[in-house]
Amino acid sequence: MKLIAIIPAYNEESTIAQVIKEIPRQILGIDQVEVLVINDGSNDQTASIASEAGADFVINHQKNIGLAQTFNQGIQAALEKGADIIINTDADNHYNQSRIPELVAPILKGEADIVVANRDLKNLKPMPLVNRLGNYLGSFFVTRLCGLPRDLDVSSGFRAYSREAALRMNVVSTHTYAHETLIQAADHNLIIKSIVIPARPVARKSRLIKNVPSHISKSLVVILKTFTVYKPLRVMLFFGGILLLFGFLGVARFLYFYFTSGGSGHIQSLVLSGVLIILGFQVSIMGLISQAIGWNRRILEDILTWQKRERYK
Repeated sequence: MKLIAIIPAYNEESTIAQVIKEIPRQILGIDQVEVLVINDGSNDQTASIASEAGADFVINHQKNIGLAQTFNQGIQAALEKGADIIINTDADNHYNQSRIPELVAPILKGEADIVVANRDLKNLKPMPLVNRLGNYLGSFFVTRLCGLPRDLDVSSGFRAYSREAALRMNVVSTHTYAHETLIQAADHNLIIKSIVIPARPVARKSRLIKNVPSHISKSLVVILKTFTVYKPLRVMLFFGGILLLFGFLGVARFLYFYFTSGGSGHIQSLVLSGVLIILGFQVSIMGLISQAIGWNRRILEDILTWQKRERYK
């Protein structure tokens, strides 16, 4: 049983060594532990310090390609190197690597496919209010929409993946992988478990969150786009239902005035209501078509998973 810890890193020369050295190399139930650092175009000494600190593998990017695709490359590289369990952690020492044995325990016991460390945000200080609010909003939307455990910290990057879970992941976002991978996992009926592992405060500004409102808006767009891909019928029926509701309300309003005052002067609202009803039906039909396309997507994803198994076995 091999475990590989992947660490996406960008200009983390001050903390990367501490993160690597804290990763336990002896874990009950694991035969081999390796560390893989993906240096995402750092312009400091991150790569060389990672090697000196004991990283088994360092992948270097010539330019910064972003967290989501760096994470995706790390997952594929870990699979190629024969990982049975993959740990993802941050290079800024935000997470306590010494608790990796707790993170992988549910996978070793066969109780989960993915385990996410809950950072215990309510007790994490200092964290700006807007950052805390963004984390809570992300968790609220993703867990409710996908039927995931309510205590899931969906923005946490400290996670353990079984080999099967890693094989089924296909990250297409260019911003963050955190929400997309959980929505995918829910669609594949993978078992996701949450355990509380308090995070450490990080003094420096986030490399990912350069602008908090922008990050929140981008994350919400990723959530909506990913949820639409995997649950198109629910999304289209929701928006179609809203259009139909306003359309029929407009018709009811016209009929009320028609029978009470002859309807004079309200023909424009009837035309608008007709347009809304037509659009509502069209959007609902689009949902049915998208659902059919989704069945094809599922077949293609199964084929891709099979190809990955053959490639990485």
